[in-house]
Amino acid sequence: MAESTDFETRAADLLSQFEQILQSDPLIDEIGFVHPSQFVKFNEEVGNSKSATSEITGNKKSDFWLQDHKLGISTQILHPLYVAARNTFMAANMKYRSSCNQDDQTVSGNSSYGLPNSLNVVESDVMKHSRALLLLSCDFGTAWNSRKFILSKKQSLSIYLDELLLSKLVLSYFPKSEQAWSHRRWVMKLLVEKGYTVEEILKKESELVERIAEMSKMNYRAWNHRRWLVSYMSREQALNELKETRKWAALHVADNCCFHYRRRLMLKILAESTCKKISSCFSIDIYQVWKEELDWDEMLIKQYIGREALWIHRRFLSVCWMRHFAIDQKVCEQEGGIKKDIPFFIENELNLVNSCSFISNEYFEDFQAQAAGSGAYLLWLIKNCPKSKMDEKLRTYNLKTLLNKACPERYTLWDSLIDSIESSN
Repeated sequence: MAESTDFETRAADLLSQFEQILQSDPLIDEIGFVHPSQFVKFNEEVGNSKSATSEITGNKKSDFWLQDHKLGISTQILHPLYVAARNTFMAANMKYRSSCNQDDQTVSGNSSYGLPNSLNVVESDVMKHSRALLLLSCDFGTAWNSRKFILSKKQSLSIYLDELLLSKLVLSYFPKSEQAWSHRRWVMKLLVEKGYTVEEILKKESELVERIAEMSKMNYRAWNHRRWLVSYMSREQALNELKETRKWAALHVADNCCFHYRRRLMLKILAESTCKKISSCFSIDIYQVWKEELDWDEMLIKQYIGREALWIHRRFLSVCWMRHFAIDQKVCEQEGGIKKDIPFFIENELNLVNSCSFISNEYFEDFQAQAAGSGAYLLWLIKNCPKSKMDEKLRTYNLKTLLNKACPERYTLWDSLIDSIESSN
């Protein structure tokens, strides 16, 4: 019994220190969980002078470290700190819900004027304790929802901006938190509804996602957030974003999430152009966008051998080109130096596949991956262009032999795919 009481007292004291620190520095932008041995080095760096946390909490020996808006928390105290934060939040949230119900009854009964002030106090407690809890357990859905419930009643832009800082702080140490990204989008919708500048939001969010993508590879949730932002972009902004992200994509050719984002931008550009087009043909600048992306993707495929994301991206570019730009043979004349007819496009794709199909080193797996990718792309091309009369080109090399050599473990798959394509033609 005494041990339980000591644990609760210790946990409550840690939570009080933690919340004091958070309140003292609202600009904390990074949190890290540090082994206790590291605190010794921190104290040695400070020397005899007091640390920032000791001045805030009043304790010479602290389990927290705060410097330059960076907060370190000892891993030794995580369990008691989390237990205290969870229990305190749940109690405050239950009290707040009860107060809201009582407040509704009071307003309808037209009595007692003291209750709204007490409600504000409990509301403040919920926000304070939920913040501490979410920094320890970022996917605690009840805490996020309680903050949404309170924020939905507010009208201040500064409160919404503070909420963006909280989600950004959570993402600094857990960049794949779906709850944090979702909450961030919810807050941004409120900002847009209240008249906040969309351009400023887009710029800051793009920069945030790019920083997090550098820190956390293949972060689908971060790139999904950035794709969501495209719905707020104009055609010109999407074009500029496509240009600005090209360098980053070229340095991360294995990250399919980045190329998925580029596809979302291009679909936005295509949709805007479709709405505005007057004649049956697209403007020359849209053709140019696709032509440049195709040439750029081809360059990356030849430069970075065996990257599946580049071949997947090419399928998207190819199907859009054939469906939207070269589908009508009557209007497929050459414009601006760009040949738009399907035979010319197929010829170029076959040349690319041919150049990537040769396995120069059987012991280097990337060459085999490149050959398998090119063969799979050709299979896809044949299936999507059944009337392109490519039979003569295909006779120049044995596709089945190539695929079986590149990926012998998938020979049954290649055989069935090729047989189904041949029977359909």
